[in-house]
Amino acid sequence: MAQQGQVFPMKSNGPGGTSLWGFRYRTGGRGSRRVQRGGFQSELDAGEALDRALERLRRANGTATTLTLAGLVDEYLAQHDAQPETIEKLRWLLAKAVSEFGDRRLGELRSQEIAAWRMTIATGHRFEATQALRQVLARAVAWGMIDVNPAKQGVDNPQRRRTEKRPFESWAQLASVASRLGECSGALVMFAAATGLRSGEWIALERRDIDPVARVVYVRRAYRNGRLKCTKTEGSVRAVPLQAIALEAIARLPTGADTDLLFPSLRGSYFDRHNFRTREWKPAQLTVGITPLRRVYDLRHTFATFALRAGISTFDLSRYMGASLTMIDRHYGHLARDGRDHAIDLLDAYSRPDEADVHQVDVAWTLQQRAVATSANKRTL
Repeated sequence: MAQQGQVFPMKSNGPGGTSLWGFRYRTGGRGSRRVQRGGFQSELDAGEALDRALERLRRANGTATTLTLAGLVDEYLAQHDAQPETIEKLRWLLAKAVSEFGDRRLGELRSQEIAAWRMTIATGHRFEATQALRQVLARAVAWGMIDVNPAKQGVDNPQRRRTEKRPFESWAQLASVASRLGECSGALVMFAAATGLRSGEWIALERRDIDPVARVVYVRRAYRNGRLKCTKTEGSVRAVPLQAIALEAIARLPTGADTDLLFPSLRGSYFDRHNFRTREWKPAQLTVGITPLRRVYDLRHTFATFALRAGISTFDLSRYMGASLTMIDRHYGHLARDGRDHAIDLLDAYSRPDEADVHQVDVAWTLQQRAVATSANKRTL
């Protein structure tokens, strides 16, 4: 039987003779323990307090809502404001939890069971699948359906161990690979490594995005999963500096193509990265003798590594790459071994005085020694 509770006027009054209200309810059926609270200024206040108390009781008994996890996932995805590919990825990740707990009511989900389920997920998707479940259940907490998030409280979810990044060792090594590619593909490879853009970003580049006078490329859009995705706001557009290698790569591109794309396919449409990887990228590395083979994405790692070794700050690098400082430090900071030497040189140069400073230091030191000697003589006398 559903517990309804009761609101009633109290016999005692508050300060100034004002009426006070209270509520009472039983924790179970007839004969169970009765809970009573009082001291509320109005009947409305007492009624709202009773509703909150009964809701806590229903949650504790696992009867707060009949909504199952599968139903919550459907409801959440229906109102989640995100790109279609983001929704599909979330749906795919959440399907792992729905297959295990989909018919469970939200109040019946237990942290220990979720922790055990998490260990059954493949290592490559374990972190993301658990995060997706946490995300949905956090909304249930915000909607007042449950008090705590059972996928977060008592469930550890460490990020997967960082995979080793394999940037190219030098520009000469990368140029040797580019020389084995076609004119357009070779220029593309050098440009990608010189700017650090994601593959979807340089695929979507148009000639109007290049400012040769200011020597910057503006990243306004990206091409992923067959869709062109623009930045959410004008402030999200980022400007990446064009070093000489990038400008030389652009200059080698053929002109007169009937397309606005900077790196089009042979037919003038968007560049097919998957075909390039199989037909050109891998064979070129094998010809040159690159071991282990680098991925196309390692061109981005190459830019980050060379930039840090050149002395570019992690703050500036995060802006150029469109990534957070935490991500830059986690994924690329350990690669900047030469960057530490550069920092030492800068600090040594700052602390190294010029000739005028040396003269001032010598004079101050001499005066200090004379003062010490004079003071010692006075004490002797």
